[in-house]
Amino acid sequence: MKKIDVFNHIWPKPFFDRLIAHIGTMSDITKRSGDVPMMTDLDIRFRVMDEFGPDYMQVLSLASPPLEKLADADVALELSRIGSDSMAELCAAHPDRFPAFIATVPMNHPDAMVTETQRAIEELGAVGAQIFTNVNGKPLDLPEFAPFFEYMNKVGKPVWLHPARGANFSDYLTEDKSEYEIWWTFGWPYETSAAMARMVFSQFFDRWPNLNVITHHAGGMIPYFEGRVGPGWDQMGARTSDRDLGAVRKALKRPHLEYFKSFYADTATFGSSKAIKHAIDFFGEDRVLFASDAPFDPEGGPYYIRETLRILDNMDITDTQKRKIYQDNAVNLLGLKLRG
Repeated sequence: MKKIDVFNHIWPKPFFDRLIAHIGTMSDITKRSGDVPMMTDLDIRFRVMDEFGPDYMQVLSLASPPLEKLADADVALELSRIGSDSMAELCAAHPDRFPAFIATVPMNHPDAMVTETQRAIEELGAVGAQIFTNVNGKPLDLPEFAPFFEYMNKVGKPVWLHPARGANFSDYLTEDKSEYEIWWTFGWPYETSAAMARMVFSQFFDRWPNLNVITHHAGGMIPYFEGRVGPGWDQMGARTSDRDLGAVRKALKRPHLEYFKSFYADTATFGSSKAIKHAIDFFGEDRVLFASDAPFDPEGGPYYIRETLRILDNMDITDTQKRKIYQDNAVNLLGLKLRG
């Protein structure tokens, strides 16, 4: 049985070099990524991966922050192209380590948002595309982003949904910034949940029934707050007097909770067994995929991989369920063809 890590991150050398040439000095979350040796050093990455045996594999994706946060439309497109080209080369050179890669979409480039995604998928073989929960503060359900989702629905390739939020998003209206990195600890799960809700109530899955979305960090807050999401939102509109929100929920073709359960989730939970258990209970064994979020951990890669493997190996689920989470769900959803 392979152990396919579907949500971990890398900065290939050509991408990293162009990134540094553009931004100069790294800061904040960019510095966090650049300070992790496994992010940019392939030899160190291989040594870390070797700790977990030949069955451990990584689906490659670029690290946060979003390209649109780093650059204008043209440079974001350039970085996207370099990232996809570089990851495709790594997959071709090391197929037993890297069975696939994910494109990162320049969502601030109206023309290339679809064409570059199409190039990455149809020419380079990307198994899907990574986007973030907002585009420079804009929600994903704005009409300007619809062509991207239309294309992903057409080709049936999954969208990886990564949270994005910074210290400039304050915790209180009277303050200018978020303190104590609350923007990350609690803000990112909220970002994921809010983006999921906007997708559901904006009728993404009625318009695009073949759209598959993989949510990072076990679906954010949604599994834990199933009661509020389900029965709680049955009362949508009762708390709002300036518009008829009840009509929004009733316009859905299915009960709203069913749409939330149609997302996929990963196991990247920073070592929380309860969060993984909640995700499996909520989304179901066919919609949870193994991921570690490497190399963003105290040891620069090994810890989160090791802890996630330990949790899954010791979890009270059947061998068939473990095989689905480790391998089969990724193979089926991503269309992987594994060797050996």
